[in-house]
Amino acid sequence: MAALRGTHGAQVLLSKVTTCWAVAGPARESSAGGLVTPASAPWPQRRRCAREAGGALSPEEELRAAVLQLRETVVQQKETLGAQREAIRELTGKLARCEGLAGGKAQGPAATGKDTMGDLPRDPGHVVEQLSRSLQTLKDRLESLEHQLRVNVSNAVLPSDFREVLQRRLGELERQLLRKVAELEDEKSLLHNETSAHRQKTENALNALLQRVTELERGNSAFKSPDAFKVSLPLRTNYLYGKIKKTLPELYAFTICLWLRSSALPGIGTPFSYAVPGQANEIVLIEWGNNPIELLINDKVAQLPLFVSDGKWHHICITWTTRDGMWEAFQDGEKLGTGENLAPWHPIKPGGVLILGQEQDTVGGRFDATQAFVGELSQFNIWDRVLRAQEIINIANCSMNMPGNIIPWVDNNVDVFGGASKWPVETCEERLLDL
Repeated sequence: MAALRGTHGAQVLLSKVTTCWAVAGPARESSAGGLVTPASAPWPQRRRCAREAGGALSPEEELRAAVLQLRETVVQQKETLGAQREAIRELTGKLARCEGLAGGKAQGPAATGKDTMGDLPRDPGHVVEQLSRSLQTLKDRLESLEHQLRVNVSNAVLPSDFREVLQRRLGELERQLLRKVAELEDEKSLLHNETSAHRQKTENALNALLQRVTELERGNSAFKSPDAFKVSLPLRTNYLYGKIKKTLPELYAFTICLWLRSSALPGIGTPFSYAVPGQANEIVLIEWGNNPIELLINDKVAQLPLFVSDGKWHHICITWTTRDGMWEAFQDGEKLGTGENLAPWHPIKPGGVLILGQEQDTVGGRFDATQAFVGELSQFNIWDRVLRAQEIINIANCSMNMPGNIIPWVDNNVDVFGGASKWPVETCEERLLDL
């Protein structure tokens, strides 16, 4: 719509300017023989008429008016050239006929019965000379018109004022473009900063989530006391397990006590295992399939008369000494079995790996899912001596809390892996009520 309004304004301006030129005077012949019309008047005169006709115009409107006037001038010049060419062709034909008369090819008017030359003189020499002058005059006028047309085109397309206007306009457009580029750069920088902030926020959230997952894997350390937790192993797999950070020294006797709860059938699996280089079954407690619970020392086996797969909490204690390989088995404070000749005179080797919930085929690995423990474990303690029966009873009936002097049950000494978890454990009295 803006372009249409601009064109209409230019046409109105052109009408006023044409009227101004018509008042200025009729067409006249120039010194070169060409016609000077209002359309071919010099640019200052045309510009003055434009100012008188429309007052101050914007550079775009002046440029449009000049272009429209130029187009009209070109059309008029083309019409003039066409008329001159037609006259030249007519005079050329007449000249050819006169030359034929001068050569004797025609015998005068009587030969043909009429005057074919019309208003031309009878003397062929005068005819040729007159036509030659007319032809030369027409050629000069034609060249003058062509030269004037070129001058008008060169002056009207881009006058000096318009060049300055266009340069200012181009400079303004360039500045606008630079401002837009600067704005885009600022927006890009702002977007980058926002993206960086969002990325940092996301990374912080992920780090917090990862830390929380790690805490859940390691268990909740916010227990009432360092030993008030249990390890949960809910599935029979080869990747859920707990690991005691500390290792064992060389032992000539030990007592191992723990609380456990399991209802897995057939067999509760392996509550714990201790492996050393060269011997994966250094100490193992296992109930596998329909076999009774077994204690392995240096891969030697003793069957224990324990029954704990009823889904209730039970307190288990096992003692052993290298002297004659004597062993004892306690369940809920009561001695249920004893024996001897279990790896006699074999000291327990130091520096091994102690695993909760899995039987080791190599040191710290190669677990078998069929031998995995399913249930919950707590209060796993190891002493480097054989506890007296009364001490074991006092521990089992909650009248005494006695951590192991070799391996105590504390939160920061137990790691869990593969989906095993640590949870607050029921109090000792609550476990007793579960018996």
